[in-house]
Amino acid sequence: MADDNYQTPRTTVRRLPQRGFYDRATIHQILDEGLICHVGFVSEGQAAVIPMAYVRVGECICLHGSKASRLLRALAAGAEACITVTLLDKLVLARSAFHHSMNYRAAVVFGTGAAVEDPAEKSEVLRALSEHLVPGRWQEIRAPSELELMQTLVVAIAIREASAKIRTGPPKDEEEDYSLPIWAGVLPLLLTTTAPVPDPRLQPGIALPQHLTR
Repeated sequence: MADDNYQTPRTTVRRLPQRGFYDRATIHQILDEGLICHVGFVSEGQAAVIPMAYVRVGECICLHGSKASRLLRALAAGAEACITVTLLDKLVLARSAFHHSMNYRAAVVFGTGAAVEDPAEKSEVLRALSEHLVPGRWQEIRAPSELELMQTLVVAIAIREASAKIRTGPPKDEEEDYSLPIWAGVLPLLLTTTAPVPDPRLQPGIALPQHLTR
């Protein structure tokens, strides 16, 4: 891995290599925009892929969950992980079925994990995760108790090998198909919030906080 990127032989994109990116800025941007990652690992000979909330903290991807989690226990023990984050931007509608595609930004990270043991560091990761998902939320809520921190396993996976693969632009049809009387183009997709729904047990008089109205 060079100092300015995460490219290694196993992260090098071989299928459509022109779509491959390895620089920190591109990969960090994808990781910071995503909300869910998929974590692939092997435990006792069984392969599994688990969706997880995550946050990037510096040069690490941090995960959290119950201390009983098979995934987190395996990662804390040093198991190899493959973490993917995909942002789907547009559906690409071509004139032929063969050339339909998607515009996307995807990051793949290989690494091994280690448990975050220090209570202050663990609490900071949980704060960062909360702020990643809903900015401004952490300052509104009760912080984890000592018991809750003890019941939570936080694992940090160092980002040492990674790649991004990105597709943009219009359909790429066969030249003879461009004359066909068929609509072609892209259908943009957008992940957005809608009106917050209050908890049925919300105390009367509690206003919707500004971090949600934003």
